[in-house]
Amino acid sequence: MRVRLAYGKQGLWVDLPDRNVTVVEPKYVPGLPDEAAAIRAALRAPIGSPPLKELVKASDTVAIVFSDLTRPQPRDRMLPILLAEIGHVPRSQIVLINALGTHRPNTPDELRAMLGREIAESYRIVQHDAWSDDLVYLGRTSYGHEVRVNADYMRADVRILTGFIEPHFFAGFSGGPKAVLPGIVGADAVLGNHDARMIGDPRATWGVTEGNPVWEEMREAALMTAPTFLLNVTLNRDKQITGVFAGDMLQAHAAGAKFAADAALVPVPYPFDIVITSNSGYPLDLNLYQAVKGMSAAAQVVKPGGSIIVAAECWDGIPDHGEFKRLLQLAPTPRALLEILASLECPVQDQWEAQIQAQIQMKADVYVRSDYLDGDTLHSVMLNSCESVEATVARLLERYGADATICVLPEGPMTIPYVSGGV
Repeated sequence: MRVRLAYGKQGLWVDLPDRNVTVVEPKYVPGLPDEAAAIRAALRAPIGSPPLKELVKASDTVAIVFSDLTRPQPRDRMLPILLAEIGHVPRSQIVLINALGTHRPNTPDELRAMLGREIAESYRIVQHDAWSDDLVYLGRTSYGHEVRVNADYMRADVRILTGFIEPHFFAGFSGGPKAVLPGIVGADAVLGNHDARMIGDPRATWGVTEGNPVWEEMREAALMTAPTFLLNVTLNRDKQITGVFAGDMLQAHAAGAKFAADAALVPVPYPFDIVITSNSGYPLDLNLYQAVKGMSAAAQVVKPGGSIIVAAECWDGIPDHGEFKRLLQLAPTPRALLEILASLECPVQDQWEAQIQAQIQMKADVYVRSDYLDGDTLHSVMLNSCESVEATVARLLERYGADATICVLPEGPMTIPYVSGGV
């Protein structure tokens, strides 16, 4: 059996045994025949809101939030239509805000690739700084975390959130309120929302919003900013837009999340000895930090004591920026790391990703196939190196036996498998 994994920009073909292999993919939803027309129609007949053009006066200042490089939002196809719809507003009154959360700023070349040269060079772009002194304090959430928000966003008369929706490994779904928290809030709010207690809640998982404390606080923080309008899309494996959801933030996001769940959530009859996953390819597999999403998708259907192989290009390394690498190197074992993270008096940037990786490793061994991370580097962060998926599978079959079961997630976390019956 030959399977193509989403890997980098080109993909990775792997040859697998012909027996006991189950390939699990999301339901393929074809791209919309005319993306621009669909976006325009959604802006003019939104969900739970007047049309966007009616909400925006020529005298208004407008802030438009977009996702950073780590997200495959089709910004260069969404924003031109959105900006044309508010073409009666002078460009000097519009600011585009890169929702970096606690990620690194994107380079000028990256911004041009993300937004298109014309937009990148014609509008004021603000790269959110979660550590800036110039954040607007809005108060505390019901979870006790202080919320400070990007000042350019809060100064605007009209606040538009954009992004894309897919199941998310601890927020339930991406898109919607995530554009605010973690996108454009202060680091303290991100650290609080992603602390060990919140991430450790069993409801903080794929496809769950109501009752999920992480998502519910994101919703609460976003509502504190009084967003004017939401524009979100869903995508298929070819990064084509499959659905457009615009209007009231909560109503439009709920409709998009239901649409995404119908395609992404796939039942399987039993857990597997070996699960092979990608991290959805470029841009999501740019580093090991992001590859935890692929590990998490695989962990939903791996047997306790089983093995996960994640294929992620990781051209950006572990990475060296942020605290993820340092945290993973604090302890010799996943159990020891979880104990350290649980004992921290103050949350640390990126501890959520380290915590989830350690939780996965408590259930299964994890092997990483990367063209950019060597064995010593992977071993330094408690992971196993996989130079060849085929060779690693062969060794694992020796361990588990010739009848061992194998699951393949070619699109990684674009597919959320679950064991039917909740076993």
